Amino acid sequence: MKPVKLIVPLLALMLAACNVTQRDEDIDPLPPADVENPETPVEEPETPTDRDDDEDRDDNDDFTVPDSFEPEEYKLEDAFPGLTFKEPLALTHDETDEDTVYVVERHGIVYSVSLEDSQEKTVYLDLSETVDTRGQEMGLLGLAFHPQYGENGYLFVNYTKEGKTFISRFSHEGETPVDLSTEKVLLSYDQPFSNHNGGSVLFGDDGYLYIASGDGGSGGDPEDNAQNLESYLGKLLRIDVDTEDQAYLIPEDNPFRGQGTDVLEEIYAYGLRNPWKFSFDPGRNLLIAADVGQGEIEEIDLIEPGGNYGWNRFEGTRTYENGSAIDNHIPPVYEYPHSEGRSITGGFTYYGDDMDSLRGAYIYGDFISGRIWALWLDSEQSAQNYDLLDTDLMISSFGLDKDGEIYIIDFQGKIYTMEEED
Repeated sequence: MKPVKLIVPLLALMLAACNVTQRDEDIDPLPPADVENPETPVEEPETPTDRDDDEDRDDNDDFTVPDSFEPEEYKLEDAFPGLTFKEPLALTHDETDEDTVYVVERHGIVYSVSLEDSQEKTVYLDLSETVDTRGQEMGLLGLAFHPQYGENGYLFVNYTKEGKTFISRFSHEGETPVDLSTEKVLLSYDQPFSNHNGGSVLFGDDGYLYIASGDGGSGGDPEDNAQNLESYLGKLLRIDVDTEDQAYLIPEDNPFRGQGTDVLEEIYAYGLRNPWKFSFDPGRNLLIAADVGQGEIEEIDLIEPGGNYGWNRFEGTRTYENGSAIDNHIPPVYEYPHSEGRSITGGFTYYGDDMDSLRGAYIYGDFISGRIWALWLDSEQSAQNYDLLDTDLMISSFGLDKDGEIYIIDFQGKIYTMEEED
């Protein structure tokens, strides 16, 4: 299988918002259904997966990049033949139960699904009366379990309500569904438009919670939020949630900590348009974000602490409209034009056991074209992109179970696994 066209340096991508059947420049295709389309000196903190204690690490940390990469032929399999979901946006797991995954629906329901009995789903969390879904990129957008979920029962969600994004913690105390009275709002910020809400929340190996936020919506970032270090929008945020006295703390090595009152200390990276999905690559010690483009380019970024990824001065490696130059722009590691797909959906680097041919490859797709690719980074982090599958899915997300096996989430209601062809 030959690599598809490589663009160097490649762009940072993320979902856009527009109608699935129609698109203009101010609307971009986002999995939630709608498809519209200060430069401050910083010190270099630790990389996102650095930590002092190594006891929970697995074989991924011993991953050595091979000299070459050659994928096989693949097929999709229905992961849960007897089940359908309403506009699913995410699939994840907790660290206590290797036989259970959780499926997040945009309208506010989280279901637990047993991998041993995949014909039943159980309501785990019901926020359907809480979340606002009037905009097609609004709703329940992210779910993350605390690394010590088995001891503290904490889960964290990202949802929209009343023109705001809310990052909240709930406590699971044995009852299902989760008691909504246990909610503790950690952080909220205004959303000026209904699209570009980002939404992913993930814990890094450092124990901190990372939060993806879009630029606030409309087209072209009219409020210049992504470049504004006083705005939560168009950013990757990072907070320490292990505190009872306060909503959260600022990690000591956050890149803008102590930079002044006109800079938000929660910011980890900025200049993003709509980082719909991001993930950690534990084998290479990388943080990878897919940023949905505006009218021409979809991109993938390697996130660095304090990094500026260019939006809205750049769309990928291209100057956006008549944007003014910025000298600290970090270009994407890979980008593709809208002839190949129009709304990137970020995925995960594969470290499972079922597909040896994909070990160490970043698996991702496109919401509009339905294509699935493998992005391979060599030991110098040069990128090669490989076609894996051309599907009719509306790929809203990818997910991992506890064994590192990958799932493909179809916004139309089904969830699939991928297998090597015999």
